[in-house]
Amino acid sequence: MIELTTVVHDASEVVVGPGADAPLERYENAAIAVVDGRVAAVGPSEAVTDEYPPENANHAVDATGRSVIPGFVDAHTHGLFAGDRSDEFAAKLGGERYQAILADGGGILRTVRAVREASDDEILANLLTHLDTMLAHGTTTVEVKSGYGLDTETELRMLDVIRRADERHPIDVVPTFMGAHAVPTDTDAETYTDRVVDEQLPAVADQGVAEFCDVFCEEDVFSVAQSRRVLEAGMGRGLTPKVHAEEFVRLGGARLAAELGAASADHLLHANGDDRAALAEAGVTPVLLPGTAFSLGAEYANARGFLDDGGAVAVATDFNPNCHSQSMGFAIALACVGMGMTPAEALVAGTHGGARALDRTGETGTLREGLPADIAVVDGPSHVHVPYNFGVNTVETVLKSGEPVDGGRR
Repeated sequence: MIELTTVVHDASEVVVGPGADAPLERYENAAIAVVDGRVAAVGPSEAVTDEYPPENANHAVDATGRSVIPGFVDAHTHGLFAGDRSDEFAAKLGGERYQAILADGGGILRTVRAVREASDDEILANLLTHLDTMLAHGTTTVEVKSGYGLDTETELRMLDVIRRADERHPIDVVPTFMGAHAVPTDTDAETYTDRVVDEQLPAVADQGVAEFCDVFCEEDVFSVAQSRRVLEAGMGRGLTPKVHAEEFVRLGGARLAAELGAASADHLLHANGDDRAALAEAGVTPVLLPGTAFSLGAEYANARGFLDDGGAVAVATDFNPNCHSQSMGFAIALACVGMGMTPAEALVAGTHGGARALDRTGETGTLREGLPADIAVVDGPSHVHVPYNFGVNTVETVLKSGEPVDGGRR
């Protein structure tokens, strides 16, 4: 039996997603009807509500004066962690370099120690709290990486906790294995690469707890050759590659992502025109993380170059202890102000672009008919209010598969 789940009606604007001939397909004075959790109709409010009367729906949302947009798809986070590194934020403001902090046993290695010492229930509670905040800010799909374990046992613990969070939380949580996140203090990069390839990856694949395999291809972390070994081993075990590339220096991670046909290459602050062209030709989605540049006081990635050369990017939060923001709205505001994207481009990058980076195009990231109705209602008459009203949460209501899941702000 067909069930009219929800009707969101009388919105100032409903944003569908990227259009064939326009950066954004949208309707004014519009409505969206949800049947059995999927978008059944979207268009002018009178036409939609005539066919799908709000009084017949399980839920009716009066969106007068508000913009209705797809739920955000946050395609890059390290949201599962323990401990606190706020003192490192202060140290960086005082001129300390991120890589120097890491070399002294801080940064990622400090969080590794905290995660190893925490129980599964503790890190699960941490992640669920972060997911609550993300949901309140309009995120309906999020990628979460392991990588604060750096040994087989803890990496598997992290991935199992990510799975448990996905089962318990309304947000769809996408698991990524990132054993090659840093080099433990008891070994060197080459020996640790052997451990990731020979020990961690087989265990992860055997348990089927990850969809992607990521690596920190960076100076003083993993070389291009070591990164290639990890990613090719992951591909051989059914894991789709992703690459942290060109964050602090231009090392060659973007070209590696292109050669391997990775789902995404992320960060890319130091990528050049050749890198952009290679990624575009290979169909690899660039994931730009303006919050990271903001927190490091670094120059932003060249979003305009990627848009002009390839036409599709993703914007994500990179939420982690070094970039402590769960808000996709803030990331979109930074994308506009710091990277020169238009509000329409940034919104598409934070929804449809994120879906591309997670191999979920056609599953989420737009509000086209037939897709799951993952919806955020913005307290403003247009999507421009997401970056325009920066510093606060503009998301008023969130619906997951058409069901209201958060009606208040945090």
